[in-house]
This record gives sequence, C-alpha cells and structure tokens, in this order.
Amino acid sequence: MKKDALLPCLLLALSGLPISGMAQQNPASSPPPPAPPTAQQAPLPPSAPAPESPAVLKASQFLPADLVAGPFHRVRELVPTDGYLAHYTVDSDFGSFEITGTPQLRRCIQEIQAIAKLNAVSRSDIFADGLRRSLEQPIDAAKNVITNPVETVKAMPSTVGHFFKKVGNSISTATSNIRERSNEPGGVDPGAAAVKGFSQAGKSILGFDKAKLECARQLGVDPYTDNPRLRDEIEKVAWVFWSGGLPLRVGGMATGASLAITATTMAGLPGDIYQVTPDELALRDNRAMEALLVPAEARSAFNANPSLTLSLRHSILTSLAALDGARGRAAVAGLAADCTNRKQARFLDEVLRLLASRQAGGAPPIQEITLMGRIPAAVDSTGALVLTLPVDYVSWTTEVSGVVHREDLIGRKPEIYHTGGFSPLAQQELARVGWTLRRL
Repeated sequence: MKKDALLPCLLLALSGLPISGMAQQNPASSPPPPAPPTAQQAPLPPSAPAPESPAVLKASQFLPADLVAGPFHRVRELVPTDGYLAHYTVDSDFGSFEITGTPQLRRCIQEIQAIAKLNAVSRSDIFADGLRRSLEQPIDAAKNVITNPVETVKAMPSTVGHFFKKVGNSISTATSNIRERSNEPGGVDPGAAAVKGFSQAGKSILGFDKAKLECARQLGVDPYTDNPRLRDEIEKVAWVFWSGGLPLRVGGMATGASLAITATTMAGLPGDIYQVTPDELALRDNRAMEALLVPAEARSAFNANPSLTLSLRHSILTSLAALDGARGRAAVAGLAADCTNRKQARFLDEVLRLLASRQAGGAPPIQEITLMGRIPAAVDSTGALVLTLPVDYVSWTTEVSGVVHREDLIGRKPEIYHTGGFSPLAQQELARVGWTLRRL
C-alpha cells in the first residue's frame, strides 16, 4: 500500500525543529523556514534498547467489530503502520479506499453507509413521486428567474431577504452565463440550461443549500465532503425531494441494516455546520478570525486554500475559539492557511480538537499556543508543555527515539494526550525520560 510521503504526525514534525524559549510566533509573519536536516541529540543511554520496526496490526484485534466489517464494507485484516498512523484499505460496494488514520476510517465508513442509504432512497416509491413532481416544475421556474429576475425576487417570501444579499453576485453571474450559452452557436434553451447550469446559484436562492444540509445532517456526514460519489448522491436526492415539494426523510430509510455508528460520533463536526448556509457559515468564520486578530492577508489565504474544505475551516476555528484566552491562536490559523494537502489539514484539525477536548474535560486551561516548527503545542496554567497526538500506534523507531532524546526536550517532560496505542517498548522508554501519556 502506498504510504503518505508527508506523514502529518506530531512527532515526525518535531524532528529537527528547535523549541528553545517557546516564544509566541508572530501571526503576521511568513511560515517558519525549513528546519535544519539534523537536530542536536543527546547521547543515548548506554542501556538504550535497539529500535523496533513499525508494527503491522490486525484489524480484527485493533478495531471495534463494527468498523472491521459491515453490510457494505470490510477493512482488510493486515494494517501496516508507519510508526504513528495506521494505513487501512477498505473494500466496499462502492469501490476500494486507501485511508490513513482511524478518524478518517470512521469517516469513510459512515460515508459508505450514507451512500447505501441514498441508493435505497433512490429506489423508493416516494423518490419516484418526487422525481415526477420535480420534472413538472423547475424548468418554468428557472426561466422566470432568468427572463424576469426583478419580479421573481420581489415575489419571494421576505423571510429569505437576508440570503439574497449574500448571493446577489452569484445570481447575476449565473443568469448571465446561461444567457450567453443560449446565444452561442449550438446553444441550449435557457430553461434547459437552468436545470443543469443554474444549479449553483439558482438552487441556493430557492433553498436548495438548506435541503442538502438537512440531507447530510440526517445521514450524519460532512455536508462539504470531498467524496464525489456521496456529494452527487446527496445533491440528487435533496434536489428531487425539495423541488418535488416533499419532506426530506432519508435517515430512517431501510438499507437492510441499520447504521452501526451514530452520526455525532462519526461526523465529529460542530453542530451549527448543518444549521446555516455556506455563505452564512463563511461569514461567521470570517468574524471568528477577526476576533482572533488573524491578519487580513492570512484570512484571505485561509479562505482560499483548496486543502481546507468549508467544514475543516469551521472545525479548526471552532476548536481555536474553545481555547478561550490562549495566546497565539492567530498563528495557528495562519498555519492552517499554509497546509498543502487535505491530509495535513485534517491532521491539524484533529490536533486542535484534542486540545479543545482536553480543556473541556477540566484539565488546566491552555495559556499559550506556540508553533513548534509547524505543529501547535500548548503551555497550560501550570507551566506544563502539552502535546496532542492523534495517532493510532506508536512504535519505538529510530525516528521516535531521536525525537525523544533531543537536547532541547530533555527535562521538559511533556504531557502527551493521545487517541491510540504505544508499543510496550515505546511506553517503557517514554517513561524513562519522564514523558507522561494520557489517553483521551
């Protein structure tokens, strides 16, 4: 199985990165320069054990039974690790998936189950009725928006006026694009174009975004998923029910088996992500960054980064807001803006969720967040150095040993809050140097 070349693990990121002073980063500054190729390392104790190789786990022994297999998926039994994270292969009725890390495995399985439910909905009588109704109405409605947009907007209920203000530009752009296509050689009828090309702005005006959000909420999945199959299925089902004027009911649709994992456990998303439209959510997130004193340039980069889905952006900012009063949070938003791929962004999101979860659990509050290289670390009110590790299984590899025995970490005795397991040798050697492991 191909492993991620950019392992987004906290210990890996610490390797070769100086930590002196724990000084707060300037949020307006550019990303930290590349670390030196090697870090100064204290001599290993004479009795230091030989390092071990990364473990190969068995899914049936490592995972809960409902994750190993379900009615629509199975995780392959042998699960290699890279010393930090597990690399899963999931076979399903909808294809095979290469997954890094248990949180993403849970997400993948929930999405597989959601696709199965949506497929069942698409075969139901009520879906057929909604499809018939939707075909009778939307073309004329779309034509009216294009040919007489002012009167159409006036006829809309006043309760959605605030929404028009946020998407006004996209309305006019979509209308213009449809008109242009109809005038081109071989162009299509505006009404037909509306059904296909007017979807992004036109459907949003009419409440389609909220229908998709409700569909995702009932399924317990990310409404801004990067799974194209799930995204298409949600759009198809939500459109038919909404445009057909039928109440959306997908959560209880029988698929031959119930969802084994609850939506709140699987999605792991802030609840308000289902309650407001994408434009409203983006507006809230911009206000949150302003409250964190994130510089305007960093805010723009944060919003424009394709590695950050809307749900990831909102989750990261929600975690930072939960660390109320902690210095250095603006720098973390800047770090998120610099993520170069989705795996990095998700790992950073998990790190921050663990910090927020620790604080919510009554631990001493975080006073400062600093960037140790490119990973957030925290100092709490007792002065303890706190690191959060969203890992699966840590082995005492040469790399891990090198990090633990760095000179600038000796005597720091960090507290490691984690979600996975450590090999017996890793536990032994971490205890030897005074590192404390706390499972969340």
